[in-house]
Amino acid sequence: MPHRYFTTEISDGTAVLRGADAHHLSRVMRGRLGDTVILCDGSAVEYTATITGFGDETVEFSVEPGCPSAAEPTVDVTLLVGYPKQDKLEQVIRHGVELGCDHFIPFFSRYCVAAPKKEEQKNERYNRIAFEAAKQCGRGILPDVALPLPNFGAVCRSLDQYDLVLFCYECGGAPLRQLLAEATPADGEKLKIAIITGAEGGFAAEEAEMAAKAGAKTVGLGPRILRCETAPLAVVSAVMTLTGNLE
Repeated sequence: MPHRYFTTEISDGTAVLRGADAHHLSRVMRGRLGDTVILCDGSAVEYTATITGFGDETVEFSVEPGCPSAAEPTVDVTLLVGYPKQDKLEQVIRHGVELGCDHFIPFFSRYCVAAPKKEEQKNERYNRIAFEAAKQCGRGILPDVALPLPNFGAVCRSLDQYDLVLFCYECGGAPLRQLLAEATPADGEKLKIAIITGAEGGFAAEEAEMAAKAGAKTVGLGPRILRCETAPLAVVSAVMTLTGNLE
């Protein structure tokens, strides 16, 4: 399978790759004139590209007409994750990208064990993880990781931009299958879904009430207790399955 790289410099049948990816292709992978790679523009369009030249920090290509990426789901999923401790958020981001998530928004809530610390620095690392995961699994866009929201109130104030908000709660709720079947996209295109999962301590009762008042639909995750790094991936997998994106 050809190697995959992202660049926005694609026009008139040519393309340029710069920076670390250009170095990787020319020096690490020892690319040669005539070699073929896949270039993605970050907007779910990909191109078959042939190397035509090398610069000091660039690789140049001729490209065939672009085509929509077959790897992109028919739903736009944002994962809002209660900030976990240790490296659990990295796991959620890496595997969430593989499953088809487009956006990740960590947040702090009442029962979070982790506390804010060097978030700008960590955010750079989280976005690098998303970038590498997107290349590895063949995505046609670059999923993004936002800086964490400071509290659950900020989460609730952000929910009006989604067609369907799923609040995952240990006390149970409506069937996921039913909620997805009833949801319709406001823009007539992709259904925009937000999935909210908690940190190690779960959610306070008042946070569940806040989510409901903000329009979120409460759902349960079955009779077993899922770890905070397992729950978001389980829900994303279920959403992708029920919308036909794991077929």
